[in-house]
Amino acid sequence: MKEECLLCNAPLEYLEIDEPMECAICHKKENSKTRCVNGHYVCNECHTKGMDCIISVCLEETSKNPVEIINKLMSQPFCHMHGPEHHVMVGSALLTAYKNAGGDIDLPAALIEMMNRGKSVPGGACGFWGACGAGISSGMFISIISKSTPLANEPFALSNQMTSTALGKIGEIGGPRCCKRDSFLSILAAVDFVEEHFGIKMEKPKITCHYSQENNQCIGKRCPFSKENQ
Repeated sequence: MKEECLLCNAPLEYLEIDEPMECAICHKKENSKTRCVNGHYVCNECHTKGMDCIISVCLEETSKNPVEIINKLMSQPFCHMHGPEHHVMVGSALLTAYKNAGGDIDLPAALIEMMNRGKSVPGGACGFWGACGAGISSGMFISIISKSTPLANEPFALSNQMTSTALGKIGEIGGPRCCKRDSFLSILAAVDFVEEHFGIKMEKPKITCHYSQENNQCIGKRCPFSKENQ
């Protein structure tokens, strides 16, 4: 197995309440619920170092297929099997495919906004908030393309409906978490949602997972993208 702890590959442990921790890389001190069994803690900023390349990769992309786009992002050196980088990548892949499929948005500005919003969702939100960051990212995507604010009417409704739909798909499968599975589920839900509500048709491919060997908690046949189910 490739990773759990980014420093020693030991399994992670999740605490019930926050405890003071020091990042083993940058030495920043903050509260967290996550560390490896050997005591290493890596902050979100260090975990996602290099993630800014998402914007340049997306701006060079011509595909209308958000799954194809996020797979390219997942292949970048900054991306791990699990982590808060997925909270940015889902929305970024959707924004890019939406633009390429005819959506009327300022893509560079939208990607910067997606980066800022997605980075605010911490790792472990799926288990601790009851809302997976990949699903939230799909709602952020709708919020950006619809120009939603807390005072908006229909855009407010649509962005919350999108998040709800994505989280529903994620919840149907259950845990433990898989950032790849939850990202794919959120993207597929968003493709259908956008076609229905915005009239923009992105490509929706059949997905076969190629990440199972990297996931210590892979659920196998329970996953709709498992090779065993193809």
